[in-house]
Amino acid sequence: MRGAGCRLEQGACGSGCCLWDGGDVLHPCLTWLCSPLAEKTGKVLGEFCQCYKEQYGVALFNSVRYEIEGNGGPQAQLLHRKVPLEDHVIYSGNLFQYIEENKKWRNRFCVVPHNYGLVLYENKLAYERDLPPRLQVNSAGYKILTSVDQYLELVNSSLPGVTPKSGHSPILKCPTDFPLILWHPYSRHYYFCVMTGKEQEKWRAVFQDCVRHCNNGISEDSKVEAPAFTDAVRMYRQAKEQYGTWDMLCGNETQVLSNLVMEELLPELRTTIGPRLKGKAQERQRTWIQISDAVYRMVYEQTKAQYDAVMAKCEQERPQMESTIRTDMDQIITSKEHLASKIRAFVLPKAEICVRNHVQPYISSILEALMTPTSQGFAEVREVFFKEVTDMNMNIVNEGGLEKLVEYMEKLSHLAFHPVKMQSCYEKMDQLKLEGLQQRFDVSSTSVFKQRAQIHMRQQMDDAVYTFETLLHQELGKLQGKDDLCKSIQRILERVLKKYDYDSSTVRKKFFREALLQITIPFLLKKLAPTCKGELAKFQELIFEDFASFILVENTYEEVVLQSVMKDIMQAVKEAAVQRKHNLYRDSMVMHNSDPNLHLLGEGIPIDWGEEYSGQPEAEPEADKRRRAKQVVSVIQDDEGVLPYELNPGVLPSSSDGVEEIREVLAKESLGDGVKAEERLTNGTDATRERGATEEVVAGSVPGDGPCQGPASEGDGVHGAAAASPVPAAEVPSGPGVTRAAPASPMPASPVPRADVPLGASVHHAAPASPKPRADVPSEAKVPCATPASPAPRAETPSPSARTACHQPSDKETGEEVAPTGGECSPPQPVGTTESGEGVQTEF
Repeated sequence: MRGAGCRLEQGACGSGCCLWDGGDVLHPCLTWLCSPLAEKTGKVLGEFCQCYKEQYGVALFNSVRYEIEGNGGPQAQLLHRKVPLEDHVIYSGNLFQYIEENKKWRNRFCVVPHNYGLVLYENKLAYERDLPPRLQVNSAGYKILTSVDQYLELVNSSLPGVTPKSGHSPILKCPTDFPLILWHPYSRHYYFCVMTGKEQEKWRAVFQDCVRHCNNGISEDSKVEAPAFTDAVRMYRQAKEQYGTWDMLCGNETQVLSNLVMEELLPELRTTIGPRLKGKAQERQRTWIQISDAVYRMVYEQTKAQYDAVMAKCEQERPQMESTIRTDMDQIITSKEHLASKIRAFVLPKAEICVRNHVQPYISSILEALMTPTSQGFAEVREVFFKEVTDMNMNIVNEGGLEKLVEYMEKLSHLAFHPVKMQSCYEKMDQLKLEGLQQRFDVSSTSVFKQRAQIHMRQQMDDAVYTFETLLHQELGKLQGKDDLCKSIQRILERVLKKYDYDSSTVRKKFFREALLQITIPFLLKKLAPTCKGELAKFQELIFEDFASFILVENTYEEVVLQSVMKDIMQAVKEAAVQRKHNLYRDSMVMHNSDPNLHLLGEGIPIDWGEEYSGQPEAEPEADKRRRAKQVVSVIQDDEGVLPYELNPGVLPSSSDGVEEIREVLAKESLGDGVKAEERLTNGTDATRERGATEEVVAGSVPGDGPCQGPASEGDGVHGAAAASPVPAAEVPSGPGVTRAAPASPMPASPVPRADVPLGASVHHAAPASPKPRADVPSEAKVPCATPASPAPRAETPSPSARTACHQPSDKETGEEVAPTGGECSPPQPVGTTESGEGVQTEF
C-alpha cells in the first residue's frame, strides 16, 4: 500500500494472482485472498445467472404477449427526441483534484460530454489537441458531498472501530472551503475543490446530473433483457430475505450486479482484513478504501465476463423459445390462468387482511407525501420552459432577425440538459419526506424516488422543448416579418403547454403508482412470507413441463399479491386526480391521435439550428469541431477576479501536512488589481500580464494563430478586457473575428485592466446598447456584436520582447512537470514527485 505509515500483517499467498488498483499492484500479501474472493464471486453469480435464465423466459413471454394483445396506455402528446445531445458538451471547466498517489492537489480541466461521464484532462489544451485524458469516471452509485465532515462521517462508519483520535490529522484536508467529494460504498473516492461558493454550487449541480443520469443505466427500450434482469435481482435478494430493490438499481447491469456481489462480500472482507490493518487510524482507513476498490475492480471484471456469457446463451436460445411462445400462446395463457386461480384461492384471503390492516390506512399519506414535491417540481419545469420561451420572444421583438432566433433556439434546445437552470425543478424533490412511513415500510432511503422523479422532469422538459422547436421550424417558411414570428411563437407556446399539462399528468400518475408499489409490495411479501412462501412448491405440479420456461410459481404468486393492493392504489390516485389539487387529469380524459400530423413531423431529421441557418456550408476540420463543441452550461464568471487556477494551472504545493501552505499560495495569487505577475502557460511558456481582468472561458472558442496564448482562456485565441462590474459577462459566439462584449456601464468601477493580445488576433470590445427595454438575458445567452456607446479601452499589444518565451512541452508530452524560470528559455526540469503519466485511469 502506498500509505507510508500503514502495513498489513502477512498472510499465506495461496495463488499467483494479485489484487490490482488502477494498474498498480495493491499488496502482494493479499494474493491469498484472490482465490477465495473469485470463488465466492463465482458462487453468487452462478445463483444469479440461474435466476436470470428463469426470468428471461418469463420476460420474453410477456413481451410477445404484449406485442400481440397491445393494451397500450394513453398516447403521449409531446414528441420525443431520438438523439438528445449528440456531439455536445454539458459542461467544462477547471477545478482542483487531489491525486492520492503523490498527495498533491493539481489543476484539471474537466469535461462532461453528452454521455455524462466525467473526463479529466491535464488542461484545456490537452483536450483540444485530443490527447488522452488523465481520468474517466462513471459516477453511477456515487454520492456528491460538499463537506469534509460529511465525508469523514461516512469513512469512519465504513470501518467500525477505526476512528482517528481527536487532534490527529483526518484522512483528507481540503485547501479551500469548497470541496466536492465523490463517495462510493465500494469503489475509490474522488476529491475535488474549487475557489468560490458559486462554482461549488454549479459543479455540484453538474455532478448530481451525472450521477442521476448514470444511475439510470438500464435501458427501458429493452423489452426482454431489462425486465429479466431487474426481476432476477429482486428474486435473488428475496431468496435471501432481502426485500426492495429500487435502491439497488444504480448503473448498468454489470455495475448493479457487482454491487450485488459486494453486498455479500464486504462484511466478510471487513471481518477478514480489518484486524490485520496496522498503523494510524487514518492510514488504516485509506488502506481499507484502496482494498475495497481493488476487490470491486476484480469483482467487476469477473461479473462482466460471466454476465455477458449468460446473456449470449439466452440470446442464442431466444429464436426457439419465441417460436414456441407464438405457437402455443393460447395454451400458455390458459395454463398460467389456471395456476393463478389456485394460488389466488390460497393467498388472497391472507393478503387482503394484511393490506387492510397494515397498508390501506397509509396509502393516502404516502401518496400525499409523494405528490406535493413531485407536482411542484413538474410545475417548476412548466414555469422554467414558459419563462425561457417568453424571454426569447421579447428579446426577438427588441433585436429582431432570424439570426437572433437561431442563437436563442440553439440555447433553448438544450434547456433540459442544463443542470443549473433545471436545478430549481430538481430541488423541489428535496422536500420529499417519508419519515414515519420509512420505518413502518422499511424504506431505506428516499433518494431513489427523488432521482426517478427528476429523470421524468428532465424528459418532460426535453419533450416540450423538442415539440416547440419542431412546430416553430415548420412555421418559419410561412412567416412574414418579425411580428408574425412573435405571434407564432406565442401561439405555439400555448399549444405546447397544453400538451405538456396532459403528458405530465400521465407521467406523474404512473410514477405515483410505481412508487406506491415499490413501497408496499416488498413490505407485503415480507409479511406474507412466513405463512405463504413455504407452501408455494406444491403448485409447481400444475405447470406443464413444456411451458415451465414461461410460467413460474414465484412470479405468479407476486402478481396475486400485487393485485391485492393494486385496487387501493388505483383508487387513491384516481381520487387525487378528481380533487385537482395537484393539476392531475382524470383517467377519463384521454387524447388519442389528437395531433397525428405532429407525430409525423417528429419522425423527420433532427433540427440543427446552427448549421441550417448559419450560412456555413463548408464542413469544419475535426480538430476545430472539437474546440467549437457546443456547450450547454457556460463556465462560471467570478465577479471578484480571475480564479487562481486560471492564472497558474501548475501544481499546487503539497507536503505531509500542506494545507496551510496551499492556502498561503492561493492567497498570494489573489492579491490586488493591477499587480503584474509572471505566469506559466499550459504549454510551458511564460507570459506577463496585469491581474484583475475578469475573463470567462468561452466554450468552443478558436485558438489564435499567435505563438503565445493567454492563460485565462486555456489556449483560446480570443481575449478581451472587461470592466469590473457585478454583472456577469455574457457568453460570446465562437468563430474568427469574434467580439468580446463588455458590461454596458458608462463608467467602470475600477480602472480597466489591459489584456495581452497575440499579434494577428482580431479582437474588438463592444458594449451592447439597445434603445428598447428587453427581458433579462440568461448569463449563458450569446450577446451579439454591437456598436459601442463609448470608445472602449484598447487592449495593449505586447512588444516582440515581451513574447520571446519559447515553447516548452507540458508534462503530458514529456512525462515530467515543466518549471520555467523567469522569461528565459530553459530545458524542462522535473519538479518533485510527479503523477504517473501511464495510460488512463478508468472508473467503471
